[in-house]
Amino acid sequence: MFSKYKKAPPKAAEPVEEKVTELPQPDAPKKIARKANPSTQPASVTPMDKERKRKERMGEIKLELHRALLDNLNLAALEHASESDLRQEISSISSEVLTEKNIILNREDRQTLNQELFDEVTGLGPLETLLKDETVNDILVNGPQQIFVERSGKLELTDVTFKDERHLLRIIDKIVSAVGRRVDESNPYVDARLQDGSRFNAMVPPIAVDGSLVSIRKFKKDKLGIDDLVNFGAFTEEMAAYLQAAVATRLNVIVSGGTGSGKTTTLNALSSFIDNAERILTIEDTAELQLQQTHVGRMESRPPNVEGKGEVSPRDCLKNALRMRPDRIIVGETRGEEVIDMLQAMNTGHDGSMTTIHANSARDGVSRLENMIAMAGIEMPLKAVRSQISSAVNLIVQASRLQDGSRRMTSITEITGMEGDVISMQEVFRFQRVGLTPDNKIIGHFTATGVRSHYSERFRMWGYDLPASIYEPVAAQ
Repeated sequence: MFSKYKKAPPKAAEPVEEKVTELPQPDAPKKIARKANPSTQPASVTPMDKERKRKERMGEIKLELHRALLDNLNLAALEHASESDLRQEISSISSEVLTEKNIILNREDRQTLNQELFDEVTGLGPLETLLKDETVNDILVNGPQQIFVERSGKLELTDVTFKDERHLLRIIDKIVSAVGRRVDESNPYVDARLQDGSRFNAMVPPIAVDGSLVSIRKFKKDKLGIDDLVNFGAFTEEMAAYLQAAVATRLNVIVSGGTGSGKTTTLNALSSFIDNAERILTIEDTAELQLQQTHVGRMESRPPNVEGKGEVSPRDCLKNALRMRPDRIIVGETRGEEVIDMLQAMNTGHDGSMTTIHANSARDGVSRLENMIAMAGIEMPLKAVRSQISSAVNLIVQASRLQDGSRRMTSITEITGMEGDVISMQEVFRFQRVGLTPDNKIIGHFTATGVRSHYSERFRMWGYDLPASIYEPVAAQ
């Protein structure tokens, strides 16, 4: 036993003599011989019932062992303990408790229990296994007994649960306190970032009615490149060649799409076409972009602290970035008044800048930019607003998550200028849906619209002379 990690044992309490008063027992009912009725016989125990009872029993044992750990471990010394020492200490304490309680477990159950206890002490308890699962993209907790994950664009219910609401709240508090935040009835929701970079959001009762709500968007350590996305069928090689020309020739690009449609992944992939000699500044709420260039300055906005002070907004970061001699500015997501500074940066010599917005189509994306400018309190005539947008933004790339869970680049649209009071646009590539397979997989293909790029001459001047064939429509297979 590693005594440096163990609390000193408390003094033994004096034994208390208990008097047990026997209660009179009711007369035993007379046994009546009768024919067995099949309908009244207990149903046979199914394997599912056995597994459920086994999980309940393991949960009770785990709770008891966790209490024993909290009573015995010197939590202050754990910060300096090595992983092997801590695992050995947990194993030792759990063995003692199991022996005292006369609980016999097989080797596999003991190993599972010790791993769960280790996760409880050092990690995020039941969520730890899901965080380590490479196939999981999102973890969604709806109260202590219901945890969903997203795999390949589809949601599925897991068999992972918390013991109760207090257990879930303890894990939430562990996450937010590590980044200097708090969450309680007076401040019932919180955003944070896990140590591995994953995005974390939580909302607790009374705002969350049926138990605390937690959403974790996992941080992908291995970024997907253009070739990976082409292989996955997110878009075609012709579209990739066009996008390479657009980014390399410093067109201003907006990646538009809904939640979970792959906007950040697309932005990461597009950034691979930026020349290594350029100075890039990135601004994000949660640092997710993984640029591979040499000269990258990363900034992350910061929410206010407990006292409501110390906030650094994306707009503050953007204003400061303009004073830092950037060649390109990449904003992880534009959703507020920072849109003004973003458009001004695109209009004043920072060509090739990129950002993402939430919108369902290219035309919706332009409308959303107009609304963000209006909400920022800038009083400008609508025509002036549209003129600002049309001169700043060159390209809108639409990413979508389709009903079968697949992610596609459903449209690439150029902004070509103004026609009267309306922003003129032309679609260059699109994803053409044809139908559904019997197992609800979407059938479709990518095609050019037949419209030659408005920026063809610019591409040619920069040395990207794309063949006319990439603009030719593709017939359905």
